[in-house]
Amino acid sequence: MELPFAESWRIKMVEHIRKSTKEERLQWLRDAHYNVFQLRAEQVYIDLLTDSGTGAMSDRQWAAMMTGDESYAGARSFYRMKDTITRITGFEYVVPTHQGRAAENVVFSHLVHEGDIVPGNSHFDTTKGHIESRKAFAVDCTVDEAKDTALDYPFKGNVDISKLRRVLEADADKVPFIIVTITNNTAGGQPVSMQNLKEVRALADEFGKRVIFDSARFAENAYFIKIRENGYSDKTIKEIVREMFSLADGMTMSAKKDALVNMGGFFATRHADWYEGAKRFVIPFEGYLTYGGMNGRDMEALAVGLDENTEFDNLHSRIHQVEYLAAKLDEYGIPYQRPAGGHALFIDASRILTHVPKEEFPAQTLTVELYLEAGIRGCEIGYILADRDPVTRENRFDGLDLMRLAIPRRTYTDNHMNVVAAALKNVYDRRESITRGVRIVWESELMRHFTVRLAPAGQE
Repeated sequence: MELPFAESWRIKMVEHIRKSTKEERLQWLRDAHYNVFQLRAEQVYIDLLTDSGTGAMSDRQWAAMMTGDESYAGARSFYRMKDTITRITGFEYVVPTHQGRAAENVVFSHLVHEGDIVPGNSHFDTTKGHIESRKAFAVDCTVDEAKDTALDYPFKGNVDISKLRRVLEADADKVPFIIVTITNNTAGGQPVSMQNLKEVRALADEFGKRVIFDSARFAENAYFIKIRENGYSDKTIKEIVREMFSLADGMTMSAKKDALVNMGGFFATRHADWYEGAKRFVIPFEGYLTYGGMNGRDMEALAVGLDENTEFDNLHSRIHQVEYLAAKLDEYGIPYQRPAGGHALFIDASRILTHVPKEEFPAQTLTVELYLEAGIRGCEIGYILADRDPVTRENRFDGLDLMRLAIPRRTYTDNHMNVVAAALKNVYDRRESITRGVRIVWESELMRHFTVRLAPAGQE
């Protein structure tokens, strides 16, 4: 008899979470202006808002934190982290930052200027925000297969090489670099194939351009290459990772995802000129070059986390749970971006709340309904997150309208996934009765979804 699947870890400590009543949740939503980011954590039963910094660290990581060197300059913890990053990625130069968006800020401050064009595959919110705040333009070159959530295509995160070529042929002089997000979060946590990364590299070389990987979930991307792409099944995750990064010139990293820490990030590169440029901004924005907004203890935990999460068993346990939830949703007929992503399921709100017009933000409406149903907090990855066009100031309704259920690493059990699936089924079963969504009462100019204030549509 074949043994059933089991996680590659066991539980050592637990944290209490509390259920609430629907009446409580309705009041809390009103107080939060129907923006789940504004809820207090204790008002949430199962929190799938993000997988960023919300995972459980291992005993090895906690032990490593006790050895942290908190020296202002030259801390051994920095060099331990740097050596680990270089060993895993091949990048010689490392700039620590307090998280991924800080890494973007540091390197984009050096490389992105007004009027520039930065092509890539579905830039995530902070990436696009850092580009557009500098009066530059983020151009999405993701493959068209990503737009069809029902299509079971193995590498929906891929860059469409023909689209990228058209951008470079038209405006190569305005392109400071090409950015590839691995995995592609906005498209549904979808991976990018090694073949596609090679094609991007070849095109970049043809036009004399460099390539940056947005690498928050690079280990999950390597896992999908191993199990889905021909020629990689016998390679280790670390071998695949080294090959991936050999095709890039630099990387930004939110270590709060695939490095399994609660806070931290870095920019790494093989080019001394990029390193020198980034150094000019890390000191005023983040801190000295050998801590960059991080404690020594956090750098120790990050180094261990990178090692742990570039092993197959750890990734298999994590992604298996995402697939477990996907199988429950398949059972209930609930549409999501197929196949299941590495860190989350992206529920296709436009195919569920068909009576809610796009101007009333179906994915945000679905997020509100799921929270009201069971205290489960998801995240809208759709028309609100897309922000307004920087030129016309019109809402951007040309992309997917998804609700993301991001699963923290090593945090919840499959029983929690059963609750999530049942709650979503309850909402799905009453979808025909949901005919109105939400309207925007107040919004910020950039990255509005974090702080936007909403109200039920049709109500004053």
